[in-house]
Amino acid sequence: MPIQISDTLTLPTPLGGTLVNRVRAVLPGELGGLPTLELNERAHADLEMIASGAYSPLTGFLGQADYASVVERMRLADGTPWSIPITLMVGREEARQARGTVVLTRGGQPVGLIEVSEQYTPDKGHEAREVYRTTDAAHPGVAALYAAGEVYLAGEVTLFEVPRGHFPAHHRTPAEVRAVIEARGWRSTVAFQTRNPIHRAHEYLQKVALELVDGLLLHPLVGATKGDDVPADVRVKAYEVLLEKYYPASRTLLSVYPAAMRYAGPREAILHALSRRNYGATHFIVGRDHAGVGSYYGTYEAQEIFSHFTAAELGIQILKFEHTFYCKSCAQLVSPRTCPHDGSHHLVLSGTRVRELLRAGEDLPAEFTRPEVAEVLREGYSR
Repeated sequence: MPIQISDTLTLPTPLGGTLVNRVRAVLPGELGGLPTLELNERAHADLEMIASGAYSPLTGFLGQADYASVVERMRLADGTPWSIPITLMVGREEARQARGTVVLTRGGQPVGLIEVSEQYTPDKGHEAREVYRTTDAAHPGVAALYAAGEVYLAGEVTLFEVPRGHFPAHHRTPAEVRAVIEARGWRSTVAFQTRNPIHRAHEYLQKVALELVDGLLLHPLVGATKGDDVPADVRVKAYEVLLEKYYPASRTLLSVYPAAMRYAGPREAILHALSRRNYGATHFIVGRDHAGVGSYYGTYEAQEIFSHFTAAELGIQILKFEHTFYCKSCAQLVSPRTCPHDGSHHLVLSGTRVRELLRAGEDLPAEFTRPEVAEVLREGYSR
């Protein structure tokens, strides 16, 4: 059953019913004598996503019952849809020191707290098979899982301050994005996720979706990604130059999504959708091989997996698009649904080929990406 969009302004209820907010300033003398734990980039991103409400209803890193339920059936122990275990992984020595209230640090500086309520040792091979659909250590998500500590810490967290340093103009919490949507009077909002540079096919999908809803939330992921992905600052700059000339300002919001990338394909597509519900989106675009990497997942598995949940459980409408490309004979952007020509008529550039052209200083075809975006990418690759 599709989600009904009201004539009056209503934002979707956050997952769990309430938008979590566990951000508060540290009090003088509060941290004295407490044990500390240094976070890596992914764990720091998870801390922000939990504390800001992006991962509502989570209030901390998962305990064993929730962890096992998420791994086995893509739900928290109480039945709430949740597809990726959000866990804090530490070494055995660190675990021995982590008791009670622990100060979380990043670069040696205090960034938050965790009230350690539980410690447990997972079966990482089983987690890899269920969540990533592979135990292959060449998979970047599996590699990160295997490289992390053997013990998982559970407990509620506190974040001292939202870290907006890299993109202060675009870094908004879910509550802040919701406030913008409300101020603009959007009755319906479609969110678009990407970790890749914007190209014409993305633009096409976004604008088709914008024909159906009031507003477009462009929400590029800027957390940790694998080494050969285009850096976040280059991708955000590409969006900025594109929006300046080609998108309606009153119906578009560029805001960064500070999560780390897990490359979990179908499972991660669910997480991306549920978290965008928390940000206030009523619709979410899922295209070809969403959140995938290599050939680990089928082309449209990330769309098919949503059948495990009802529309009411998801609370956000999924817009499923097929692979989109430029057809030289049609002379426009098309999909297999609309184009009668075979692959010899299509302009399709792999990410590898795009990187080769950029490194060689060559032009990207205008049918593939806007010239302004191509220039931003070229500058990024020449650094």
